[in-house]
Amino acid sequence: MNLGRAAERLGITEERLQGLQETLIKRSSWPEPRLLRFEKTASGIEAGTVIFENGEIVYGYQKIRRALMLGPAIKRHFSGIVAVEEKMNGHNVRVTSVDGSIIALTRGGFICPYSTEVAKRLLPEAIFEEQPDLVLCGEMVGPENPYVPKDIYPTDTIDFYLFDLSRKNCKSTLGVHRTHEFAREHGIKAAALLGEFRAENAYEPVTRMVRRLGRQGREGVVMKDPENRRPPMKYTSSESNCNDLRVAFRYYNDYALDFFLSRAVREGFQSLEWRESEEERRARAKRLGESILLPMVETIQKKQSGENIVQRVQIRVKSLQTAREFEYHLRRSGMKAIFDQPEPEDDGYLVRITRLIMSTNDKTQALLEGEMW
Repeated sequence: MNLGRAAERLGITEERLQGLQETLIKRSSWPEPRLLRFEKTASGIEAGTVIFENGEIVYGYQKIRRALMLGPAIKRHFSGIVAVEEKMNGHNVRVTSVDGSIIALTRGGFICPYSTEVAKRLLPEAIFEEQPDLVLCGEMVGPENPYVPKDIYPTDTIDFYLFDLSRKNCKSTLGVHRTHEFAREHGIKAAALLGEFRAENAYEPVTRMVRRLGRQGREGVVMKDPENRRPPMKYTSSESNCNDLRVAFRYYNDYALDFFLSRAVREGFQSLEWRESEEERRARAKRLGESILLPMVETIQKKQSGENIVQRVQIRVKSLQTAREFEYHLRRSGMKAIFDQPEPEDDGYLVRITRLIMSTNDKTQALLEGEMW
């Protein structure tokens, strides 16, 4: 790998890049192609950025900041037009081609074998034959998403929704309009473009959108400057916050404290800004409280009765090799999972996976036996 060339593209010195290799950059030789992966943000380079052995760089997808007071945040953050897209609830991938082979990178910069197979199935190969430097930034969603299974989208398995376009060796994206034009041109699904509004008039329609999406069990919205003059901003529904908490409290010892706190805080700000009546606020409090207490009690009861705390998911693959590689991918990511015997289908295999939630298992057992918190 030519570190000098990579450093020049990254905008840092070769010495700095070599120094980062000793601390924040990890080398990966599996699966092919080999790469260097930024574990954390450093020198202005996003976490998840990868440098391939051929010297090409795919930058990490930018971290999108969140509004808590929607109206003031829009006015402070945007000027001119605000484009509003649906925020999809799945796992973030960047799909690109390296030396003629399509791969899918997770947010952290790992090549995911399962996501790669899905991308190869859903995306036309001609895209990368015509434009080999393209990077398709999107969300994989559906009930057979092994990271974030959701049955709120129109698919029985898993689907890919484009939400940004970028190019190798380039930090910036190509913008809202080009992304949606590209999706239409190539028959690819894209995150829904819900509307465009002047910043001073955006609060009311965006609020209505978030309420509607929440009633549908959807996550929320991402607001973008169509000309990329400002970074995007996101805002989520109450129902999404509570659904997240419902999952997190089921596995309460496997999530960071900030995950719980941030979602509870969002509820407080949203309730205030929406000027809820006492009845509406009590309904929100009930929804929030139930999302915390009920799944946690269920977890404790299961452990008390001798059950292990697990999460059951499933995937469909064309190749058993993909299933084997995905099992290894989960292991290297620190997840313990049991893969059932694959069930043959007409065009591949159904694989049921039981993820062992070890920290919550161990902590709950210890607390039931009298250990102090």
